[in-house]
Amino acid sequence: MRGISPEVRRVNPKNFFAELKRRNVYKVAVAYAVVGWLLVQVTTQVFPIFEIPNWALRLIVLAIIIGFPIALVLAWAFELTPEGIKRAEDVDLATKKRPKSRVWIYVVVLGAALSIGLFFLIRFTVKNNVAPRQSEAATSSLISQKSIAVLPFENLSDDKNAAYFADGIQDEILTKLASIADLKVISRTSTEKYKSKPEDLKTVSQQLGVANVVEGTVQRAGDKVRVNVQLIDARADAHLWAKTYDRDIKDVFAVESEVSQEIADALQAKLSPAEATTLSTAPTRDPEAYDLFLKGEFEEREAESSLKSASFDRAAAFYQQALNRDPNFALAAARLAESRITRHWFVSTLSESELAEVKSIAEHALDLAPDLAEAHIALGRFYYHGKRQYEEALKEFRRALELQPNNVEAMEYSGYIYRRQGQWQRGLSELTKCEERDPRDASLPANIGASYCHLRMWQEAKRAGLRSLALDPHNVVGMRTVYLSCLNGTGDIKEARRTLQTFPFDEHLSTNSLRGGVATIIGDSTYLYVIERDFAAALSGWKNETTDPDETRARLAARVAIHVLAGDSASAPGEIEKARNLLEARVRERQDDVFAMTQLSWVNLALEQNDEALRLEDHAVGLLPVERDALTGPAVLTGLAEIQARTGKSGEAVKTLRRLLSIPAGLSVSIPRLKIDPVWDPIRNDPGFQKLLTGTEHIGP
Repeated sequence: MRGISPEVRRVNPKNFFAELKRRNVYKVAVAYAVVGWLLVQVTTQVFPIFEIPNWALRLIVLAIIIGFPIALVLAWAFELTPEGIKRAEDVDLATKKRPKSRVWIYVVVLGAALSIGLFFLIRFTVKNNVAPRQSEAATSSLISQKSIAVLPFENLSDDKNAAYFADGIQDEILTKLASIADLKVISRTSTEKYKSKPEDLKTVSQQLGVANVVEGTVQRAGDKVRVNVQLIDARADAHLWAKTYDRDIKDVFAVESEVSQEIADALQAKLSPAEATTLSTAPTRDPEAYDLFLKGEFEEREAESSLKSASFDRAAAFYQQALNRDPNFALAAARLAESRITRHWFVSTLSESELAEVKSIAEHALDLAPDLAEAHIALGRFYYHGKRQYEEALKEFRRALELQPNNVEAMEYSGYIYRRQGQWQRGLSELTKCEERDPRDASLPANIGASYCHLRMWQEAKRAGLRSLALDPHNVVGMRTVYLSCLNGTGDIKEARRTLQTFPFDEHLSTNSLRGGVATIIGDSTYLYVIERDFAAALSGWKNETTDPDETRARLAARVAIHVLAGDSASAPGEIEKARNLLEARVRERQDDVFAMTQLSWVNLALEQNDEALRLEDHAVGLLPVERDALTGPAVLTGLAEIQARTGKSGEAVKTLRRLLSIPAGLSVSIPRLKIDPVWDPIRNDPGFQKLLTGTEHIGP
């Protein structure tokens, strides 16, 4: 063999390993491995900084691998001496007389130390970035020069109740900028967390991930208005542009258009003809109609924050008054439709005729302004929240994003639809993208955490929930995510109780759109008393009476369910009868209210009308099966399993639970939760149920 010492052919196989040692092959192998590993670690960290493509990194790794056997062959055949590189057989005798070099040891030790240090540095960095923090994402040096946040405008009017007007000016400017694809515009949900003129703009820049901010003041006096606006490079705290507008109130629309155009020019944003038209278009020419609309927007924000019926009613009234003044006010019509569908989804279900009216309003808005993004969102939300017609809704949201590329609402609802379709990873991806443009909105990480809970990825869920609570300690979805990631993830009741005690006092963990099982009837936080078998404490959580019809039904249904679980239904005949009357009336009135059916099923259990309880729950599952809604469907199916367990149908209950454990349904069912929840006590000794608890059969995540 050419190039390799003839000694290779004469080596005694019994002494082969000794010969490897004598020729320093072991030393070269160890040194090569350590240095090669160090080189890989360095390149994987340095290359991304300079945006060197991944193929270059792969090429280096491949070269290191290929070079390893070559290095071993060369180590066998040659040796490095003070006189240079020589063939191994030519220096064999000399090596016996020459002291052995220990340089290779230092190379190995130094390389190993560097490799280990870099390895743990990377692990530490990755560990601290598994749940990305908004501030870390925002401090990236790659923040776009064309990124911008419009901060709340300060109300300088003598009438402090005119704050709604300053809010409206800011919101309209933000909306116009959001229509420019060449800009990254942060959502109002995030910017409203700040003061009009924050002291530390660099921190704002880091937290929002923007290079520029807009600050402004509005002063209104009679028919006159003064708007002062300034564009600031937030990272350097340097003014880029500023202007004061003194106009008649009827010209306020022109001010909003001019400000948006001048900001776009200052940031050198490229505008398409359609975007230029959007910037110059006024939503209405009637100043009084616009004023009524802005009051409606102010009330709507309050309603969405508090979820109070009265606030929604006030917002709808202002929108309708604006439409009465200007029947062609498309934006007012779109926002009226969206307000009513939000109330339907989160507060009180609308009838079919009322839903048809909402659709008519949204379609009227589109007839008036086919290119109005808000009108497409309103119709999309009707299809989503009103009818669960997901493809139709997605079509409208996609169109809204074409018209207004920075519209986080359209992007966010698309993510919610994907998870209801069972496209969990796609939904998570969409919500993660929303965080880039709405980094201070606590609901986004909260819903990301809820998705992880469904997937039974408990640690990821908890991290996302805590990220939400860091932004808003009162976010119900965030609290529920953290709490259930603990209770359903580990079944540790004491830890769950400690977690609850960290939340604000008297917060009820409930979300209307995720109801189905008995825990959601009673309320997740109160239900912990049930799990602890402290039924008296659970009842005390629902002792306060109310005059609100919806809250009265909820209160009575919860108390009846607690009595059933405690086994003392006979002690509360009055409450059971009241609950039955109210819930039967509700089911007659709203024949698609699956949660009312679940509540009524537990009333029937209290009355020992088991067949009727099963019939109702079967019907509820038929109305909202998992195939139609992968998010809420499992909660309703859990309700059926509970009724089956409580009516002696143990085999059917186990079969239903097995299915629930095989799909994303972690908010409702998990093995640790099955072990501690008293709702399953009637089937606890069933062999099939015990087999589920031991996890001896593979049934899913």
